[in-house]
This record gives sequence, structure tokens and C-alpha cells, in this order.
Amino acid sequence: MRLMGLALLLALGSGEVLAQACVVHSTAERLDVRVCQQNRTIPQKLFADGFCQPNLPGQKVEVQYVDQCPTGAFGVCSNAQVANMPYRQDIHYYGVATDAAYLQPFCEAKSQGTWLKP
Repeated sequence: MRLMGLALLLALGSGEVLAQACVVHSTAERLDVRVCQQNRTIPQKLFADGFCQPNLPGQKVEVQYVDQCPTGAFGVCSNAQVANMPYRQDIHYYGVATDAAYLQPFCEAKSQGTWLKP
């Protein structure tokens, strides 16, 4: 057990991210968006360095790595395919539930995912 704890500390100290999900909170004037991306098949380093680091000019972006997405989402695009890539993820949406009117069709048609209401 002690060896396992040491391995975990070494991994954290080396800059590797062990979480399989990230909460992305972006804000700007009259904008407040919070989503959580749960990794399914994306290589871990690519997920942490690319998918969890959005480039949103003019917005303040905060990213928090977590083991799994928190509860409280109004909708989840389950098993969503990343555009032009063979990878899959679950995207949890928080905030304004009426946004589901355009998020659900995008999820099902473009991302080939399944829309879930938790």
C-alpha cells in the first residue's frame, strides 16, 4: 500500500494528470458556460493537453481536473465522437437547461452521441 501511495505522489509530481475528466468554466461579458468532459477513448495526455485546454479568445477560462464529472448537469451527450477523430467522450452540460434545445440535436446528429437527462 505504501508503494502505491509513493507511485501516486511521483506521478503527480512529474506533472502527469491522473484525472479522466475536466470541468471547463468560461466567462465573458453576458456569458457563463460550464461543461465537463469525461474521457472515454482519448489518449490521456492528448485529453489533458488538448481537449481540456480550449482556446476561447476574449473569455476567461478555468479548468479543473476531476476523476469524474460532478452531478447536477441538465444534459449529457453520452459517447460523443470528437469531430474528425476516432475518439469518444461524454460531455456534461450545466447551467441553462433551455440550451438543450440546440445541444441535443447537435449531440445526436453531429457527435453521433446519445442525449441523456440525468
